[in-house]
Amino acid sequence: MDAQPWLAAAAVLCLIAAFLWARASSRMARAARRIEAETAGANTGEDAAELARVAYQKDLHNAVLYIVIGIGLGMASLSRSPWFEVPLLLVGVPVAVTLRFAPRVFDEARHSENRSVLERRAEEVLVQQDLAPRRWSERLAPEELPPTEGFELGRVYEPGSGLMAGDFYDVYPTGPNRLACVIGDVAGHGVEPSITAFQVKYLLRNFLLQYRDPAQALEELNKVLSVTGRPEDLVSCCVVVFDTEAATLRHASAGHPAAWLWHDGGMRALRSTGPLLSLDPQGTYVSRELPLQPGDLLLLYTDGLAEARSGGQLFGEDRIAQIVRRDPGQDADTVAKSLLAAARDFASGPLIDDVAILVVRRN
Repeated sequence: MDAQPWLAAAAVLCLIAAFLWARASSRMARAARRIEAETAGANTGEDAAELARVAYQKDLHNAVLYIVIGIGLGMASLSRSPWFEVPLLLVGVPVAVTLRFAPRVFDEARHSENRSVLERRAEEVLVQQDLAPRRWSERLAPEELPPTEGFELGRVYEPGSGLMAGDFYDVYPTGPNRLACVIGDVAGHGVEPSITAFQVKYLLRNFLLQYRDPAQALEELNKVLSVTGRPEDLVSCCVVVFDTEAATLRHASAGHPAAWLWHDGGMRALRSTGPLLSLDPQGTYVSRELPLQPGDLLLLYTDGLAEARSGGQLFGEDRIAQIVRRDPGQDADTVAKSLLAAARDFASGPLIDDVAILVVRRN
């Protein structure tokens, strides 16, 4: 009897492989039982349990296959007699099992692949859902304002608890010596108010290019919204047009919180000059004109700033004016950020509503 070392070595390696596959099979069996126990009575988890069972069966099959091959090689290594090679014929048993269950294995593989595709698509949808409000907010309240000769601009925007924002602001020239500054807020939160805000922002651009008077632009906008908009989408909006040639500013406000103007060493409130947009189809608006000097500072904001709460107390417009009055010479961006920081410090919890702040200084 001549031993054949290479067959013996192969037999040992097969048995080691069988042990490893058996351990993997045992773990998958435990995983399948745990998933079944955790999802018992629920409508979810069936696919995961089935995948674990299939993985267990495949690992067990591989373990049996390697055991049979290892035993056959071990016996064959002890003698050249063909009778000792008969156990190798038992390899046909797991091979037959493979052929019998191969279609099921392939089906499960396709199922796993499809599941992976669906999970990947679900992840992409979640990413898009996360990015969509951010991209939309960037259109309504852009982080970067266009450089405007003769003016210093500052802005800040703080999203509240809603998914989509209804606050917006805009700064753009309406003529060689004219600059329009707009801020607004659509009631409510969600997709519909955000769409309305987008519509209002860009309709107002067109009307302010057509009409020099901001009150007339608001009246035309109100007519359009009253016909095409949703009745529940009430909009507050404040428009200020700077005329550097005439050294004036004209303002009109549709039910918006008071803007503040630092002029000639004092703070002046620019209050509403007409009703909320879409509240009254026949609503009328008036403009007021004020002198404009170098160093004048205009503060526009949405109601989320004034309505920051500490218990039953509101932050309020008086605090807003007082903060600007302390140091009106700060750069515009610092003024905006200081106001937001003060509101956060004042509030007893997170700011619930969106806050948009726009600061414009005439150089």
